[in-house]
Amino acid sequence: MIARRIEQASLLILSGAIVVLGVFQMFMRVQNEIPQAYVTRLGITGALFVVFWIVLMIRQPHADQTILPCVLLLSGIGVIMIARIDNQNDAFGKGHSTVALNQLTWLCVALVLCSILVTFLRDYRVLRKFSYLSMVVGLVLLLSPMLPFIGTEINGARVWLSIGGHSLQPAEFAKLFLAFFFASYLFDHRDQLAVGGKKVLGIRLPRLQDLGPILVVWVVCMGVLVLQHDLGTSLMFFAMFVSMLYVATGQKSWIMLGFVGFAVGAVAAASLFSHVGNRVNAWLHPYDNKVYNAIGGSFQLVQGRFGLATGGMTGTGLGQGHPTVTPYANSDFIYASLGEELGIAGLFAVLALYLIIIGTGMIIAMKVTDGFGKLLASGLVFTMAFQVFTVVGGVTGVIPLTGLTLPYLAAGGSSLIANFVLASLLLVISNAANKPVSDTDDEAFQYEALMALREKEKKAAQARTAQSETEAENRSEENDESATMAVPAPVFSPAAQANEVAVPVPPTGEMPRHARHTAQAVQELANEETEIIAQRAHDGDTLPEATAVPGLNRGVQSSTAPRHTAGTASAERRAQ
Repeated sequence: MIARRIEQASLLILSGAIVVLGVFQMFMRVQNEIPQAYVTRLGITGALFVVFWIVLMIRQPHADQTILPCVLLLSGIGVIMIARIDNQNDAFGKGHSTVALNQLTWLCVALVLCSILVTFLRDYRVLRKFSYLSMVVGLVLLLSPMLPFIGTEINGARVWLSIGGHSLQPAEFAKLFLAFFFASYLFDHRDQLAVGGKKVLGIRLPRLQDLGPILVVWVVCMGVLVLQHDLGTSLMFFAMFVSMLYVATGQKSWIMLGFVGFAVGAVAAASLFSHVGNRVNAWLHPYDNKVYNAIGGSFQLVQGRFGLATGGMTGTGLGQGHPTVTPYANSDFIYASLGEELGIAGLFAVLALYLIIIGTGMIIAMKVTDGFGKLLASGLVFTMAFQVFTVVGGVTGVIPLTGLTLPYLAAGGSSLIANFVLASLLLVISNAANKPVSDTDDEAFQYEALMALREKEKKAAQARTAQSETEAENRSEENDESATMAVPAPVFSPAAQANEVAVPVPPTGEMPRHARHTAQAVQELANEETEIIAQRAHDGDTLPEATAVPGLNRGVQSSTAPRHTAGTASAERRAQ
């Protein structure tokens, strides 16, 4: 354990050292000194990182320690780049900018909140109890920008809240609450949703009655797209739900239906709303002169590509580029700013850090034994992966711009705090996934045992119900047979009347006392008949028709013959 802690501390120290070295190099190049405000806030931030790691080590001792160093390094790189852009804005006379200092403040707030979260959230399973409350909170946050007075529209998208001079993007927090609800709902209904319908082109489509959840989420996402004109948020939520639906059911048809459904909605939105249509047009024709100079055209996209081209393989170096030429260089296009000063090599290093976080999250989702934990971890990880893909793809021209921001790198308190909480939830889930069997927490074990007992009782009750229904049907069938059963009168041939053995037959419609043992009585009669035939053959009194004694056979075939008939017939034959 000590060696493991030393390894974890070494990773944090290495990440912190890289950040400190980057801050020193950047400020010494552009200002020849490090401002005292940055020194103070960087020191507080570093101390809070150490406190968060200690709290995590005490309260979540088995949590994965790969995620935190990557988050520290990404956050530090983002602060360095934002501070670089602030300095260039000051140098070019665009006004004094304090975005980097604000980012450090939000980073401190995020670390405090995450420390509280990992302290009190010992078992993530408690989130399942508040699934529908999470749904309500998530939808309220998602639709809150539509409220008058506090809802603000920026660049054609109404996704902001303006409170006390500060802006807040509630959709960043809504994704966490909706992930809780999606994981709980899909865990409870995964068996019904996993049942497939007919196969079309080798793909088993879901049943019509199971399309309700995905239709509801599709309508909500389309509502966000229509009301808020925000393609990125609606796309992120719909993709998160479809991915979790695939993890819960394993049916590829859900992915196909989700892709087709959102493609139809996106095409319709591009035709109906100019804001979305301009982004699609800028993506398709970025270098067209009319599109380039149009309002909401491709100017930002083209400038970002020029910045990436300027950086080349190794970049211009920190403090040596001109990232402020690109609009929103510290938020939407921070990836292009990093590419200009760090080059393709630096961008690949950044993407490798994201890949480590995402890959670790996927491993956590596979290792955790609880179904709710699997869905929650996979949903959170896919949300981050999708967000990174849409931003990088939009900047590089793979897909249209969506307005989303890179986690941990881009300026903005909402995105930073929400993604730190996301990483903390992954750490809490990893603690349960990595916990040895011998160290299983008592509460977790009792919870799992209780769920197993409830499932067993449910199956036992279903089995008892099915058995009672079967017995009731059998009794009903037996009563119907006894009411309609009639024994035919025996017909004797004249040649066999001399050797006929009288077998008493009950009256028509009368059932014997032990009707359930009729098969056994029939077998006894057959055995008695075989013994009589064998005895007569042995005594020399052979009868050609002995193998088919009419009266006896009639008695054997009768399903209503009483059990004592066989004994009576045997006694009479022996007397003869």
